[in-house]
Amino acid sequence: MGNGQLVKIEMEEVTTLSLSKVNEATDTAQARSEVLIDGRLTGITIPGKVLEAAIKVDTRRYLLFVTDNDIFEEMLTILLLDFSKGVVEKLTIGVAYTSGNFENLEVSPRSASFRFIGDTVWTVRVSESPTLKLPFSDPRGVSRPAGLRKYIDISANPAPARGDGSR
Repeated sequence: MGNGQLVKIEMEEVTTLSLSKVNEATDTAQARSEVLIDGRLTGITIPGKVLEAAIKVDTRRYLLFVTDNDIFEEMLTILLLDFSKGVVEKLTIGVAYTSGNFENLEVSPRSASFRFIGDTVWTVRVSESPTLKLPFSDPRGVSRPAGLRKYIDISANPAPARGDGSR
């Protein structure tokens, strides 16, 4: 990862990470929280308020699944954290006026699957190094900042219907 070393990805759910609220959500901004590991502040502030799950990806990287605890418009933010670099990647599932619950997380060594909004099973995979991000390649209802590279691949089965996190 950047230094010529190959990092073995073997994902596993962990309970050593938690969040400490920095500020509440407003009409124009998502809530923000600081990430703690084993109860110690890391100095890394992320969007979101409720840590739904944390997955250790490799020796330095974690996937965080975060919500704002908004019953009327819940979106799921997925963050790839590198404790030496901060937030490496961010993507969001959901759209305005739609709500979902993060459920049924299943973690395998190379991927994680879960339900969020309707009957869709979402699957995420993290690559060791960045890959080319093609426009419009994410399932309906997924948004992420513009750019040419990504670490997180996401798929949905069945594809979300309009109104179930569609754009």
